[in-house]
Amino acid sequence: QVQLVESGGGSVQAGGSLRLSCAPSRHTYSWYCMGWFRQAPGKEREGVASIVSFGSKTRVADAVKGRFTISEDNALNMVMLQMNALKPEDAGMYYCASTASASDCTLDGTWANNWGQGTQVTVSS
Repeated sequence: QVQLVESGGGSVQAGGSLRLSCAPSRHTYSWYCMGWFRQAPGKEREGVASIVSFGSKTRVADAVKGRFTISEDNALNMVMLQMNALKPEDAGMYYCASTASASDCTLDGTWANNWGQGTQVTVSS
């Protein structure tokens, strides 16, 4: 089972930016779909963005559309989440997820069978 390692979380003021990265522990891991999910204290986990391998399709939640961008670096086999114009409501633990199986990569995350440990994002007003 491959492990996913997230990085890039931190604390920013509202309006600021962060860039999250997710890399599989095994560089040769061939994923079909990767995505980012977040969970704030007392709230359910929600899908933020997903991407099909080689960027053939991306999905972005309405709540972050226009502010967040998901992308991949094929050479490094990594997926990034660029987060701009952050709002306090964007705060939470952000998790990377993946699957090697062909799926629809929807933001409900039902396709995900590998999860990272999460990286914390804090946004102060």
